[in-house]
Amino acid sequence: MKTEIQPQETSRAEAFRLWMSSPMPMVTLVKTMNVRRLVKVSRKSGIKFTTLMCWCIGKAANQLEEFFTLPEGGRLFRYDRLAINVIVTNSKGGINSCDIPFSEDLQQFNHDYLELTATAANECKSSFLEDHMVIGTSAMIQTELDCIVNQYTDQFCNPMVMWGKYRKSMFKTTLSVSFQFHHVQMDGAHAARFLEGLFRELQI
Repeated sequence: MKTEIQPQETSRAEAFRLWMSSPMPMVTLVKTMNVRRLVKVSRKSGIKFTTLMCWCIGKAANQLEEFFTLPEGGRLFRYDRLAINVIVTNSKGGINSCDIPFSEDLQQFNHDYLELTATAANECKSSFLEDHMVIGTSAMIQTELDCIVNQYTDQFCNPMVMWGKYRKSMFKTTLSVSFQFHHVQMDGAHAARFLEGLFRELQI
């Protein structure tokens, strides 16, 4: 469910006043994480690494109330559910956007991920969950990346998690994760807490 709320009645009142009209309200943090265990889980379970990354993102975000509030069009909205957006290469060589409802149940999330992305790829149609607070993702696994800074448009204020190809060494496998968020939605401390939570979830 999506409900409009009054900014002055929330803990984000001052942030809304300061940043809602800012021409560049987005903040980007980058953290390098050890994903060795996640790679092993992916190989053992047969679940795609990207699917596991998205599930861990949802688990970490689900623990922070800031993720359930989002500024849109100069207003503030509260959601009661999360979704993870993924970019799908379709059958015509283009791309489509696909929202996956987050579930704490990994098997359910994997089922929804496979079904919805396959539909998007085959039908060349994007799908959106308007009643969910959507966390965007972008996996550019063609090359290793040190940092990603996304474009900003006032049509899309949602948080975004991006990464490239992980790096392998003898003792660990690392991945640089870029997290972009709207300053009205959360502060740097909340974002840092999310990244720490994500790192813990990646150690499944």
